[in-house]
Amino acid sequence: MTLENEYRARYDEVLVPLAAALAELLKEHLGHCERIDRISSRPKSVDRFVTKARKMTDSGVRKYEHPLAQIQDQVGARVTVFYKSDVDSVREVLMRYLRPVESRNLVPASEWEFGYFGWHSVCLFPAELIMPEWPTEHVPNFFELQVKTLFQHAWSEANHDLGYKPERGGLSPDQIRMLAFASAQAWGADRAFDELFCELQDPKKAT
Repeated sequence: MTLENEYRARYDEVLVPLAAALAELLKEHLGHCERIDRISSRPKSVDRFVTKARKMTDSGVRKYEHPLAQIQDQVGARVTVFYKSDVDSVREVLMRYLRPVESRNLVPASEWEFGYFGWHSVCLFPAELIMPEWPTEHVPNFFELQVKTLFQHAWSEANHDLGYKPERGGLSPDQIRMLAFASAQAWGADRAFDELFCELQDPKKAT
């Protein structure tokens, strides 16, 4: 069986219902939290999985020797919140219930760059989501969790759609600058809305 066929069988039988169950669990945990725009979870599509599985390192060897076991975002969950201040509160709630194996805040490498921001974590799947009838070899151990603001989410989705299209032959320098300009604007708007929210929550900060 090819890698694509093996993943497709996993996708249909396990990943789709597993992602749906994960979304419901996250909604249950976050039901009392305010200013959440959306909670979603979905499996990585077959095409995207195969593309990622075939990635090569700079030295010309495959990045994943065993993709079905090594690729950790076969299911990805995302919580989109209104403001940057809400990221920490949502993260604190989720970490009471989930078992992370690694977590990090994504920021550009340089203060002069604007790009991906957000909090990412790789977590073990809660045991109660695993159905006993599922083949063990089709059940992934981990899922990727993201908590982002509306602006962070909008930027990352648009950038992924516009900036990573190899069939278009890559972006021109001016197009890259336009993406950077849009990213800087999104970063500024994100910060402005968060600062305004914090000031309205605590009027003393406005003086």
